[in-house]
Amino acid sequence: MGDGNGVNGDPNANQNSPSTGNFQLETAVQQWLSWDKNPWTRAQVESLVAAGQIDNLSSRLGSRMSFGTAGLRAPMGAGFNRINDLTIIQSTQGLCSYLSRFFADLHSRGVVVGFDTRGQQDSGCSSQRLATLTAAVLLSRDVPVHLFSKFVPTPFVPYAVKKLGAAAGVMITASHNPKEDNGYKVYWCNGAQISSPHDKEILLSIEEHLEPWSASCWDEGLVEKCSLRTDPLDQINSCYMEELTTLCYHRDLNIQCPLKFVHSSFHGVGHDFIQQAFQTFGFTPPIPVLEQKDPDPNFSTIHVPNPEEGESVLELSFLLAEKENARIVLATDPDADRLAVAEKHDGSGWKVFTGNELAALLGWWMFFNWKENHPSPADTQRVYMLATTVSSKILQTLANMEGFHFEETLPGFKWIGNRIHELSKTGNPVIFAFEESIGFLCGSMVPEKDGVSAAVVVAEMAAYLQEKNLSLNQQLNNIYQMYGYHLSKTSYVICRNPPTIKKIFHRIRNFDGDGSYPKTCAGIKILNIRDITTGYDSSRADLRSVRAEKSDVVCVALFVTLYFCLCPMEVFPVSKSSQMITFMLQNGIVATLRSSGTEPKIKYYTEFCAAPGKSDVSSLEEELRQVTDALLIDFLEPEKNNLTGCLV
Repeated sequence: MGDGNGVNGDPNANQNSPSTGNFQLETAVQQWLSWDKNPWTRAQVESLVAAGQIDNLSSRLGSRMSFGTAGLRAPMGAGFNRINDLTIIQSTQGLCSYLSRFFADLHSRGVVVGFDTRGQQDSGCSSQRLATLTAAVLLSRDVPVHLFSKFVPTPFVPYAVKKLGAAAGVMITASHNPKEDNGYKVYWCNGAQISSPHDKEILLSIEEHLEPWSASCWDEGLVEKCSLRTDPLDQINSCYMEELTTLCYHRDLNIQCPLKFVHSSFHGVGHDFIQQAFQTFGFTPPIPVLEQKDPDPNFSTIHVPNPEEGESVLELSFLLAEKENARIVLATDPDADRLAVAEKHDGSGWKVFTGNELAALLGWWMFFNWKENHPSPADTQRVYMLATTVSSKILQTLANMEGFHFEETLPGFKWIGNRIHELSKTGNPVIFAFEESIGFLCGSMVPEKDGVSAAVVVAEMAAYLQEKNLSLNQQLNNIYQMYGYHLSKTSYVICRNPPTIKKIFHRIRNFDGDGSYPKTCAGIKILNIRDITTGYDSSRADLRSVRAEKSDVVCVALFVTLYFCLCPMEVFPVSKSSQMITFMLQNGIVATLRSSGTEPKIKYYTEFCAAPGKSDVSSLEEELRQVTDALLIDFLEPEKNNLTGCLV
């Protein structure tokens, strides 16, 4: 720990601060001004104190960040519940202390550190600076650091953790969040994001190490002069691109491919790595959207840096594609772990594929190539596909009809990554995994969603289908004809008041009286309810929520594939830190409401899974729409609760 006055060594630093009239807040202000050496964030707190902005100070200093579905994530700026120099130093001190207790060989294994292109001038804060401070803390305790010398895609960090045998990895990123945000994503030695109990233990360790240990923790120059710091960029990039060839099945076809592709990196890290990936597969590199090719922490050309938003953020990509006569648009989010895909219609306009639709295509493609190279039924019976529980059940349908294994996880790729690690121990490869929010993993070379590999795999699939005179959308319809239409609606409402979110879900749990969930939705009977927050599942004798596997299928109207269990399965871990309730309706629709782990949103997911050959899509869509409308209006009460955003 540092000296009693903090690392700035000024015992009079706080004596002239105006009183806030709140002892706890006074203490927090004094701690902040004593410990923080960043002049921009110190000035922010001092300005708030001078202006008497008690509520703002309480908001910033009255609580701390916690690990969600994507690590620590918050707005940049001064405060203990914001991302800034001090909270990153505190987080790394807690992480370092925990790792030193857990790994006897930490001082030989080291930690991987990467960063994206985010930054905020008002806070003197950038992802690169925060990564450098992360490394400085570790180096100050003689822990080797594999710090990337330039920005990299998020999946490069877990890939490096596994390849280098590191004890852990840290990625400074807020992925597709608004420009004001940043984050601190932690990976365990298996390459997967940390989960319980590590996340809780690290938070406790952070609380024990709040005061900066020494001036070295603030020394950005330490990474340049310390022999324990290495730069893994060239080695990891080379290994990644070489291993990427294991996902390439038709290189000769790719070389001759007449298709043109357009790519946008959304002002993030993706451009160089996507170009290399395409060349690795034998393709001509995609045409870049020049206005969005280079890093820009302000994301100047898009209202939100999330390709999942669809047409509204793909306008420049479409314009370029029209000009270049390119049929397919690929867009990676700023840290290149997500992928959006759009295809030009034969007539006019663009089809932007949902995450669930892309998963249907990629799941089919990965299994098709697996069977081509592993014709033995025994090989099929040992492979797995994974998806989060709020994602489409299309992979479950494929698994039941084709004979491979399928499992669900809780929302968040950390659950998928850790499950991949568990399955690898028993020799069961995962050939595809996804979450509906355009997060895909083809193969299992890295236990994290990967927009770089997914982009080039989509390109190869498109090239193969082009040879068969098929578009991606035509093949999607072929898949639905073979396995049944899986129609889904996925969106969100915005709620910036956490107590309101709790109130909404409390009302749902007591909808028809104390402890009684809703009995109908849009006039349709609700057969079963699964509440991950409380660990409740009405379909089971023991009322405990469980994880679905491919054998857990029941048939109701329209041959709906449902994941509520009929036989023993592994119990889902209760997730009390977030809200999530799933409803199974009598007509076969599955609907889920959940609070986001990274943004102020309540997300909703509804899906109708029809029998193979049933092509009355319009009637299915109308019934799904009615249920979705009722789910939002009756259960969430958007006007009463002041919810905004993507209301139907």
